[in-house]
Amino acid sequence: MSDSTVDRLVLRDRWIVGACVALITVLAWVWLWREAQAMAPDESMPGMEMPGAAMISPADASAYLISTFVMWCLMMVAMMLPSAAPMILFYGALARGARAQSAVLAPTSIFAAMYLAVWGGFSALATMAQWLLVRSGAVSEMTLAFGNQRIGGSLLIAAGLYQATPLKRACLNTCRSPMSFLMRFWRPGWTGAARLGLVHGASCLGCCAALMALLFVFGVMNLVWVAALALVVLAEKVFPIGPRIGGVAGVISVVVGLALLLGLRAPT
Repeated sequence: MSDSTVDRLVLRDRWIVGACVALITVLAWVWLWREAQAMAPDESMPGMEMPGAAMISPADASAYLISTFVMWCLMMVAMMLPSAAPMILFYGALARGARAQSAVLAPTSIFAAMYLAVWGGFSALATMAQWLLVRSGAVSEMTLAFGNQRIGGSLLIAAGLYQATPLKRACLNTCRSPMSFLMRFWRPGWTGAARLGLVHGASCLGCCAALMALLFVFGVMNLVWVAALALVVLAEKVFPIGPRIGGVAGVISVVVGLALLLGLRAPT
């Protein structure tokens, strides 16, 4: 096979994989937007409230948990898949080089699916946390945010301090170095693709899980807050000054957290 043919195949694969990642991300954001609109209170019926976990019957508990799990899964897809795109594209290119004329879309799909499976596990934990927090009254059924600003402030401080830990830096460096990661952990075949996806997902989880927990501070379905966190994650992993952006975000998180902890409020 000539070099020009290989280049065309790599470019074709890159376009296909990139288009799939973009389409899945857009669909996830559209779903989140529709879900946020559906959860918004109806001002024309001020006496009506949405049933939450503390109000539903035990028979409906499974339906609540399933819908909440789907919500968290799609939110993680919307927030994390764009930042994982460089790694997925690098994997596709490396798989094409290793497999020559063989198809590479299947192992690339497995790699991406295993990456998202790790965040599916996180979504399951977040679903149970939301269920317990709502039932206990610590998190509002309507806003899905902590009612006590001191708890929210403590979370912000913890997440901000985590930005400066060696574990955070190590996980972020892995996510920011696709080629180095793939050359270090590369294994051929579908089993290798699954293993790589899980390892990358675990690194990404170590990098971003603390930021994802902050969704409970200003509202799980507050799309402005969701988009802000997604942009921080993307900037950290993709931009040349990503680590500095993460550091600044950590400082801001600590400052805002201290303000909430001290009971300060923005002037109105």
